[in-house]
Amino acid sequence: MALGRARPRGAAGGGERARLLPQASRLVELPCSSSDDDDDGSDGGMDLPASQLDSAVSCSIPPAPSAFSQCVRHLAFLWNLLFLLLGLLALALGLWGLLAKGSLAGGRLALLGSDPMLLFVLAGLAASAVSMAGCLGALRSSPCLLRFFTGAVLAFAALEVLAALLVLAARHRLRDAVRDALLLCLLRYQDEPDLRFLVDEVQRSLRCCGLGSYRDWEANPYFNCSAPGAQACSVPASCCLDPWQNGSVVNALCATGALRLGDAAAGTVVYVGGCVAQLSAWLRGQAGAIGTSAAVLVLVEAVGVLMALRMLRDITARG
Repeated sequence: MALGRARPRGAAGGGERARLLPQASRLVELPCSSSDDDDDGSDGGMDLPASQLDSAVSCSIPPAPSAFSQCVRHLAFLWNLLFLLLGLLALALGLWGLLAKGSLAGGRLALLGSDPMLLFVLAGLAASAVSMAGCLGALRSSPCLLRFFTGAVLAFAALEVLAALLVLAARHRLRDAVRDALLLCLLRYQDEPDLRFLVDEVQRSLRCCGLGSYRDWEANPYFNCSAPGAQACSVPASCCLDPWQNGSVVNALCATGALRLGDAAAGTVVYVGGCVAQLSAWLRGQAGAIGTSAAVLVLVEAVGVLMALRMLRDITARG
């Protein structure tokens, strides 16, 4: 009777495999199973040996990311966090400038498009959005965000290359464009505080006055000789050879009546040479620095793209 109740070992082994197969079916995908599983014509690989069952279960576990991949991920996060902070800083600076001058108010909304602070706002928004995508993509290993970050950086790089080609192609017209920009600054010198600051810094640094000469300030309605007030027939204090009073305070009236003087007499009080020629010479002298800055910018963008592509490759390999 004892012999009648005993079961063969093969039957016991088959029952053990039958109990393990439902668990393995939840872990094993079809690409991980062997091509020899269906040789006997059975459905679902019910006759897998125990060794093949163990290897099939182990192949469902994704490989752990390497130390280098982890390092790239954290470095990409910190890299994009830095540029996110810089973008937010530029955005805050632009908004502060617009609010301080009241450019966002209804009465001056028409002048918003020509406000230089708008460039800080747009640049800050673009840098913040792209860097935020890079940060979240690195932190959450999101392929969608990483692809958006890569595409945006490549689009910016293409725009930079296009701008450089346009500058090279129209370099002969660049001087006229600079002259027009300086003329706009000259006409709105008293109306825009940021333009006034820019013009004063250019005239002090380059030791020049006006566009072609100091007499260009006659086009400004406040400095014209027919204008009322103490500034009539004058030029800005930044044109003065010695604008300081007592060595520490700027004398705003140091160039009073300079436009009534002849060139020789005016040359003893203010700079008589224009800023267009001085600025062109300065730009030619800074060509090496400008090229180095452009190369650094391209290198920064290339590093960000390479890190994003590396993370995308790791995500694809684990997926």
